[in-house]
Amino acid sequence: MSEVEDLKNKLFRSKKSGWEIVDDTRRGEINKFCDEYMYFLNNSKTEREIIKSAKKMADENGFRNIEECNELREGDKVYYINREKSMYLAVIGKEPMENGINIIGAHADSPRLDLKPNPLYEDTGLAYLKTHYYGGIKKYQWTTIPLAIHGVFVKANGEKIEVTIGEDEQDPIFTITDLLPHLAQDQMQRKLNEGVKGEELNLLVGSIPYASGVDAVKLNIMNILNQKYGIVEKDFVSSEIELVPAFKARSMGFDSSMVAAYGQDDKICVFTSVRALLEIHNPSRTAVCIIADKEEIGSMGNTGMESHVFDTFISELLNKQGVNKPNLLDKVFCKSKMLSADVDAAYDPIYASAFEKNNSGYLGRGLGLNKYTGARGKSGASDANAEFVAEIRGILERENVQYEVSELGKIDVGGGGTIAYILADKGIDVIDAGVPVLSMHAPYEVTSKFDVYEAYRAYKVFWNN
Repeated sequence: MSEVEDLKNKLFRSKKSGWEIVDDTRRGEINKFCDEYMYFLNNSKTEREIIKSAKKMADENGFRNIEECNELREGDKVYYINREKSMYLAVIGKEPMENGINIIGAHADSPRLDLKPNPLYEDTGLAYLKTHYYGGIKKYQWTTIPLAIHGVFVKANGEKIEVTIGEDEQDPIFTITDLLPHLAQDQMQRKLNEGVKGEELNLLVGSIPYASGVDAVKLNIMNILNQKYGIVEKDFVSSEIELVPAFKARSMGFDSSMVAAYGQDDKICVFTSVRALLEIHNPSRTAVCIIADKEEIGSMGNTGMESHVFDTFISELLNKQGVNKPNLLDKVFCKSKMLSADVDAAYDPIYASAFEKNNSGYLGRGLGLNKYTGARGKSGASDANAEFVAEIRGILERENVQYEVSELGKIDVGGGGTIAYILADKGIDVIDAGVPVLSMHAPYEVTSKFDVYEAYRAYKVFWNN
């Protein structure tokens, strides 16, 4: 090696693909881990399903519902489920919580289509369900793809009926139609963000009439639903029905180096953080995992991170250790550290003009750290302090976890945010730490298996330090 090359290796940051440094043993570990991840994705497409999967994983690994615990001691593992759509888990550490806790927080919700409260209608012999899109999507991407129906109906008497249609090979699927190009001259003159309008995202669900007459197809659809689920049209009012792509998570590429799946933002961080927590035993500082809801629409509501339910969970940890006192919660937060586990935009050479190469995240280079997100002049950003960035760097480098540091695209091109600022507002040191994603917020997103595995390793060493 020449003197120049030696100096470059010493002084420059590495830009190598992580695949260059893994041996066959590690490659096998990565593939096995990602097989588990894809199984999780295929069985956990909505936030309710994610919480159900996470609860099963926790129950099988010695966690208990905190409501069933009278007291907590070092090493105890507990969780709390908030309205079946968010969840907090903890492993009690050796140090008093007054010294601070280590938190990793991801979110369960992903961009999708929800049904409107009164969705079912008929038009010229076709039955449709009207939708309202959830989160930031390119609306045209949601037409002419197979869609599945997931969710719950809750009757006025409190009876809850779970519905999943379109995932089993024997199930019917659904779709949103688009105009054929032969007749789409006017449509194709629209701006791209209006190529398909929100009110045009209507799900086609049937075409056979029950009998002759007005709304005969609608009646047939309602009769099918009534016979199978016992519901009437009014029950849509108290339902949470989501439309998600019926695609399965699959290995991608001739080399099977990537994962293609719906909802990897941010299920990828949910899975990797929960899996890491299951392997944490007797940590020095109490290890806490957040699975939040509503991040894609601003973290509002009583299952979102803006609510005080998480504060109540931490207070309960203190209560059941018999150490709580006035203002202790604030003191715990001010001495705590957190990885906001959310995905990052991966550099896409096809759309290079949106990125600044020197400050982009790349597939296959490990965990992506974002010191700040926000938009324009860092508006809305939680900007991590240099001291905390250095601490996280130190942990990752000591444990040989591959990582990169990036921004979310070029300045003034766009922007985004995570739950980081909400926890930072409590006084917690926070930095965003997630997996780079291609086609983020699309019905089918792409990630590197190497990055998935490095995120899991990063979360594990964070809790163990």
